[in-house]
Amino acid sequence: MDKTPALASIKDVFKWREMRLVWVLLGLLVVVFVVEYNYLTTIALVIQAVALTAIGLVVFFSVFQAAKTDRSTSIERNELQSILFGLEDALIVYDRNFNVLFFNPAAEKLFLINVKAIIGHQFQPQDVEKAGYRLLTQVIFPSLAPSVVNRSGSGEYPQVVDLSFTDPPLELRTFTSPVNDEKGEPIGFMKIIRNRTRELSLIKSKNEFLTVASHQLRTPLTEINWALESLNGDTTINENSKSIVEHALAASKELLKIVEDLLNVAKIEEGRFGYNFEQEDILTFLNGLLAQIVPLARRQGIKMYFDRPKDALPPAIIDPQKLSLAVNNLLVNSVRYNVDNGEVVVKVEKQKDKPFIEVSIKDTGIGVPKDAIQNLFKKFFRSDNALKANTEGSGLGLYIAKNIIQAHGGEIKVDSEIGRGTVFSFTLPTDPALVPKHEASLEE
Repeated sequence: MDKTPALASIKDVFKWREMRLVWVLLGLLVVVFVVEYNYLTTIALVIQAVALTAIGLVVFFSVFQAAKTDRSTSIERNELQSILFGLEDALIVYDRNFNVLFFNPAAEKLFLINVKAIIGHQFQPQDVEKAGYRLLTQVIFPSLAPSVVNRSGSGEYPQVVDLSFTDPPLELRTFTSPVNDEKGEPIGFMKIIRNRTRELSLIKSKNEFLTVASHQLRTPLTEINWALESLNGDTTINENSKSIVEHALAASKELLKIVEDLLNVAKIEEGRFGYNFEQEDILTFLNGLLAQIVPLARRQGIKMYFDRPKDALPPAIIDPQKLSLAVNNLLVNSVRYNVDNGEVVVKVEKQKDKPFIEVSIKDTGIGVPKDAIQNLFKKFFRSDNALKANTEGSGLGLYIAKNIIQAHGGEIKVDSEIGRGTVFSFTLPTDPALVPKHEASLEE
């Protein structure tokens, strides 16, 4: 018959090294009892037996609990050590005086320093001049690095910092968190270093390809557009030819827009779209955009309304050129995916007790399926019903719009019901402090 788990566990306890002293002590207690057996009365023997048994049990269970706790702690320590040693990211732990306490194998590989040479070393800014210590010193003291971008606020943990180096070329992201004692007081710091050099190199190569290809396409497409516009304005061509020219011109313009969108996506993902923020009256801004969209809406038989707020609005902090691109995408979609004799309502209001203005664009169009909403702002995504309603489009407009609004410090959301319409709403800050200080790239 197989041993039960309980019996197997008891047998294991007898083998524990920590329990050896208990077995010796219990043996001594038995010896004492045997020696005194012939010299004590029956009552005294019973009392002594009870006392020795109590002492034995107290010693046994005390040592057993201590040994069990120690073994559990040892197992957890070994598991944690295995995790830390198996990390792909470099990990450094140092105390408040910058004495290195832990240095994992990934850190040895990244900084080309043996753990035995680094444990116990007290880092100082002057170490940047030491051979082999330069890179690690710049990571521990980021202000010494050639290029530093803080990704987190002051006093916010973990502190996230991007470091760029040219010799050798490296792109590192560090996450620094305090190590606290039982009172919550910091006694040291733990720094995780992630090597993003290859990742960023691939993104850069992809975006460079998109940029070069788009630029090379844009020039001939511009010339084709110019030629087709000239033909379209020629009164000597017959109606059949004119119809062909009109369709070719429309297709050429759509292709040129896709090329422009690809260029914009590449710039956005590299964090170099280039924003110039200024205070702007949002009502005047939207009036200008609506004036451009109204002719398109009329041709489609769509009514447009501007629901102005009753109270005056504070100026919004925007980049008029970039935000025009985002809002224009939303307005065009509200017309393009609407129904016959439908309508679009643009509403603006100040959020209650918040330094934000909210703009909503509500249409009576085909709507967005619930399972498609989560993918609506992804690159190249178009829902099935949108493809059926309009085969044209790259699926980049909403992706670009979302990134532009987020770069303004706002948020965009969508609420939709199939066959009833869609509401896109987004916020814009009225407080300059809420506008991001730097332009985020794709990997952020």
